[in-house]
Amino acid sequence: MERDYDEASARHANDLKDASAVGKSAGERTMARLNPRQVKSQRVPVVYDPRASSGLIGHFAGAISGASIARGVSFLKDKMGEMIFASSINIIDDPHRMRGPRSKPFDGEGVRNARKALIANGVLKTWLLDTASARQLGLTTNGHAARGTGGPPSPSTTNLYMEAGPLSRDELIADIKDGFYVTELMGMGVSGVTGDYSRGAAGFWIENGKIAYPVSGVTVASNLKDMFLNMTPANDLEFRHGTNAPTIRVEGMTLAAGG
Repeated sequence: MERDYDEASARHANDLKDASAVGKSAGERTMARLNPRQVKSQRVPVVYDPRASSGLIGHFAGAISGASIARGVSFLKDKMGEMIFASSINIIDDPHRMRGPRSKPFDGEGVRNARKALIANGVLKTWLLDTASARQLGLTTNGHAARGTGGPPSPSTTNLYMEAGPLSRDELIADIKDGFYVTELMGMGVSGVTGDYSRGAAGFWIENGKIAYPVSGVTVASNLKDMFLNMTPANDLEFRHGTNAPTIRVEGMTLAAGG
């Protein structure tokens, strides 16, 4: 049995996709996954569909949370001011984006916020700080506190995204002889302390630069430090959620059968 989905969300009703289009897309995605094949374990380029690539940006945001940095439990704790992504990569947090799902004029502690480049030309520029973590680090809060209902404020992002690159998705995969296109990730095998990354996955095999057939029951693995340095974004960024990324290609990941 195979299953898939599609969905739409927006802050304004006029920005929502038509319900029939969402339903049709969900059906087409599900049908495309019928009769998946198994593949052998190997090292290949892995391409993340936008539905999966935003998770990579989420892992990065967790690693630069001031709370994690203050406790010394992040694999990026000593990387401020260093190049941790390719020089073409920019990652932005913009609390003032028009109609953004997490847009707001101030953070959960009433501190004025602003658009910030967390990564500029591959270089780590700032931590995500609330008042408590900033005090622990001897710094000043930069307006990234988020307030929930079950505890005190903690550092978080607003409208977080990786800027698009120059290539289309098809151009991004055109030179891949054998590779894996991820549409779904499963499990929580990611360590914020070491950066080790291992997750169950499903998607499609890439063969001679084309999407060839569905694949399921595999694991993709690497370390986030290596993955960040070997990412290439496509030009298909869409702002659909609080965290967004285009299609992302990651070189040299381990693909293991039987995930």
